[in-house]
This record gives sequence, C-alpha cells and structure tokens, in this order.
Amino acid sequence: MNHFLIFLTISIIFWGIFGAVHGEEAKNIGKTQADNKKATFAGGCFWCMEPPFAQLKGVISVTSGYIGGNVKNPTYEQVCSGETGHAEAVEIVYDPSKISYSELLDVFWKNIDPTQINGQFADRGTQYKTAIFYHDAEQKRSAEASKETLQASGKYDKAIVTEIVPAAEFYRAEDYHQDYHRKNPVRYQYYRQGSGREQYLKKMREKE
Repeated sequence: MNHFLIFLTISIIFWGIFGAVHGEEAKNIGKTQADNKKATFAGGCFWCMEPPFAQLKGVISVTSGYIGGNVKNPTYEQVCSGETGHAEAVEIVYDPSKISYSELLDVFWKNIDPTQINGQFADRGTQYKTAIFYHDAEQKRSAEASKETLQASGKYDKAIVTEIVPAAEFYRAEDYHQDYHRKNPVRYQYYRQGSGREQYLKKMREKE
C-alpha cells in the first residue's frame, strides 16, 4: 500500500510538472504567432515578387493575391481585365525579431521599377502597379521615409510613383499561382526574361 501511495504521489508530481511545462510551451508558441507581422507589396506580376522574399530568414510565408479593389473574391481573369481595381500583390508574414520591415522595404524597392505608372515592364494596367500597403502607422512612416530617401539618392532620373496606401482586404490568388517559380521554373524564367524585368534589375544592380 505504501508503495502504491509513493507511486501515486510521484505520478501526480510528474504530470503536474509536465502539464505546466507543456502549457508554458503552448503559451510561448501562441505568443510567437501573435508577434508575427504582415507586410503587403504590389510590384507587378506576383510570380516575380514571391522569390525575393521567400528566401529571407525571418519570413514565414509569402502569399500571392489581390488587393485594393472593389470586387470581393476576385478571380485572376477578373483582375487581369483591369476593371476590379485590384492589384496583384504579395502578402508576407514575418517575424520582426529576425527581420525588420525596413529590410523588407529594401528588398521591395530592389525588385521593381518604381518610376513606371500603372504597370511593370511588359505588363501594363493598374493591376500591375507598384504599391506599398501599410498595416499600421509605423509601417506608413517607414515606407514614406524609404521612398523619400530613394528619390533623393539620385538612383532614378524620374519621379518615384509607387503608391503608399492603407492595407485593404487581401484575397488569396488561385493555388496554381502560389510558388509559381517552384512549380514551373522554366516558364517562370522565360516570363521573367521576356517581360524585361530580369534585364532591368541586372542593369540597376550594376549601378550600385
């Protein structure tokens, strides 16, 4: 009987400690997820905007989608018509303890031509415009400051026309658009070259 009581006491203590530790781990996981933030950028075709961010340490996910328009749950065909008001964009979930919003902005600017109005490279129309959709006042300040700094740098001989606007509802694009560069690497590279994006970015990198 004494042995049973000892076993029962040890079991209660063990499971109590295990439960406390497990509960604390779950609490920490929940806290980590709550601390993650979103950044949303439009930079022309979203196929080309996923890869630069997906490879960054601290970026948890990159999703292609549509934002800024007046049609709920738009399809790719609707957005391509240019009549929905939506722009192709990427929504980034990131850990701010590992990568800052300013670093994400730097990557964004380096992967677009911010002087093109309503289009990027071979793609024309408002659905391919460049824009920063900020999620809070801090992101707005950072975006505006980065834009001013870039304009003053003399890197471009034209005005930077990239919009900085509040984030609206983001609609996830169809599955076949997600991670397109991985699913269709040959077609992706063909498009990237054919659109003129790759050549332009290479030329700008050589100026740095």
